[in-house]
Amino acid sequence: MIGQLLVDGVLTGAILALGAIGITLCLSVLRFANFAYAELLTVGAYASLAVVFAIGGTGLPIGPFSFGIYLGLAVLVSIAITALAALLGESLVFAPLRRNNANSLVLVFASFGLALVVRNLVLLFFGPQPEYYSRELQIAMRLPGGIRIMPDQVVVLATAFAALAILWWFLHRTRYGLAMRAVSENTALAQVCAISPKTAIWVTWCVIGVLGAVGGTLFGLTVQLRPEMGASLLLPLFTAAVLGGVGSIPGAVIGGLVVGIAESLSPLVLPTAYRSIVPFLILIGCFLIRPQGLFGKSQ
Repeated sequence: MIGQLLVDGVLTGAILALGAIGITLCLSVLRFANFAYAELLTVGAYASLAVVFAIGGTGLPIGPFSFGIYLGLAVLVSIAITALAALLGESLVFAPLRRNNANSLVLVFASFGLALVVRNLVLLFFGPQPEYYSRELQIAMRLPGGIRIMPDQVVVLATAFAALAILWWFLHRTRYGLAMRAVSENTALAQVCAISPKTAIWVTWCVIGVLGAVGGTLFGLTVQLRPEMGASLLLPLFTAAVLGGVGSIPGAVIGGLVVGIAESLSPLVLPTAYRSIVPFLILIGCFLIRPQGLFGKSQ
């Protein structure tokens, strides 16, 4: 029982980790809490779905999985669409506000409004009913200890950790990734070193869009797609980012895993209906005990 819950928690936590990294990049590079970020996961998930609908399905299932090779194509298209959506939000909403010297609180309120607009646009185009990439049946794989896991879940877990590894390489081994880190640490000093904060911001939005597309599609593959899926993920994502420490990528990953496992194990001590309060309890506990997070620096 506990083993199964732990496996489910790690699966959820891996997806939350992708989203939590996007949140921590918003906080450290863009300098505000972007409440519209979770809606990028919705955009990414539904962009993949739109491609699947346009093609006529995901193709013949690959082995034991529920999807075919066309889902990979759908993810690539979704990455481009979601990155473009992130850049549009920056160009039409956040950049004009920064040019008018808006403070971070104004940007937060603007992100709330943008989130509502995006959520309702998804609802308008796709309707309120839940959607699926594929309705093919799968046979659960048996693991030691009576644990069962779906083949799709194996792909989701592997893809999530592969994406995290690629992101680490990008941030530590590429010019743009180093520029993002420099702006995150000290914007004024980065400018002295001929690093353009504007370029770093645009690259950050692109990275955030990619994470949203991959994370949203993976989440939709394991459960179902709903227009409000982003809203339901917002609190767990922020909790994971705050718990890990603002600006810490490893912290966001660990925070996502902790939140995912805690949510999964909560039915052992709480009624299932109260599962959604677990991230809130973790967030409050973090603020009271260690406000800077596990790997954050004290200010």
